Amino acid sequence: MTSTELQATIARMGTAARAASSLMAAASTSAKNHALTALARLLRESAAPLAEANRKDIAAAEAAGLAAPMVDRLRLTEKVIATVAEGCEQIAAMPDPVGEITGVKRRPSGISVGQMRVPLGVFGMIYESRPNVTIEAASLAIKSGNACILRGGSEAIHSNLALWKLVQAALTEAGLPADAVQLVQTTDRAAVGYLIASPESVDVIIPRGGKGLIERISREARVPVIKHLDGNCHVYVDAEVDLELALKVTDNAKTQKYSPCNAAESLLVHEAVAAKFLPKIGAVFAAKGVEVRGDATVLALLKDVPQAKLAEATEQDWSEEYLAPIISAKVVKSVDEAIAHINRYGSHHTDAILTTNHPNAMRFLREVDSASVMVNASTRFADGFEYGLGAEIGISTDKFHARGPVGLEGLTSMKWIVLGQGEVRT
Repeated sequence: MTSTELQATIARMGTAARAASSLMAAASTSAKNHALTALARLLRESAAPLAEANRKDIAAAEAAGLAAPMVDRLRLTEKVIATVAEGCEQIAAMPDPVGEITGVKRRPSGISVGQMRVPLGVFGMIYESRPNVTIEAASLAIKSGNACILRGGSEAIHSNLALWKLVQAALTEAGLPADAVQLVQTTDRAAVGYLIASPESVDVIIPRGGKGLIERISREARVPVIKHLDGNCHVYVDAEVDLELALKVTDNAKTQKYSPCNAAESLLVHEAVAAKFLPKIGAVFAAKGVEVRGDATVLALLKDVPQAKLAEATEQDWSEEYLAPIISAKVVKSVDEAIAHINRYGSHHTDAILTTNHPNAMRFLREVDSASVMVNASTRFADGFEYGLGAEIGISTDKFHARGPVGLEGLTSMKWIVLGQGEVRT
């Protein structure tokens, strides 16, 4: 496809999406829920063809020498399919946010003023690797009354095509426009450039992938972007803490899965408990092959841990998102130092304090400037599904419109409504 043909294709998709968005905004809750439950059923019925499509992507990724975490993100296992199908049903069971009217107040003039929740219109979703994002994005678009244009990574093209065909079948079954969810079917990267420069067709762009992709889209987009750049998530072990709880939560936050953006990448430990806690978590990390890049105190406390993989932390390590079995570690003197460190080096994504000290927990919640802040829980919970959103379109570390996991309400906006009985302004 020539550049002219590709640009024309994206333009046609945009026109079709804009037309479909009007129909989706007016669609009944029952029709949208019908599409979602149909999609869940089709996903479960299509395990074999989905597995076959996914095998092609996995084989190509391994042949191309993709790193193990990237290949892991590609896998469309039975568990992944079951999870996204359940997510569709969960979203169907949730209240429809579209049309909700709130905050109505009577004014001295006699008019009543309030706000109504409405769809954004058309969003473009650009994502890498994980094919389950195709279903998560589509299901959230359907329930929120939006249309969307999806552009997955070239490494997942077969899986994404197979999933998208199920989405279109579900929309058609429910009597909704098939063009409400479209997939860019070319792997040509130029398609992204045309899509993000189409304000006439697209209301918002949502990138989900590596830092390079998100930086490019933030730099070149001509429409608003909902994004987070990276996930340098912290776990801080306070002076007053249940050590067994801290051991369990820190282990889970780092090792339950290395590739997600909500996995812990940095560990801060108060000096009062460092000598007790660090050798224990160090032994856990050693058994799982996790390298600890620590300051001098951390390295001294872990040097006698059998098979420990240790390295001296550099300044860059405090800001790094590894997405791998590596964690930076530092001993701090106070909760103040921990908060200051997180706000300086963190990515404002997700950070957790492990403590039995309630005032410290409340200070951490108030003062850590992140989209999700946790007390005595794993950072791995920073996820739309775990938060009860049904699924998430992504995670935003911005402060306008949407912050944290972006679900249904994040894909809507508010407009002012005025109710009167013939009032005129004097």
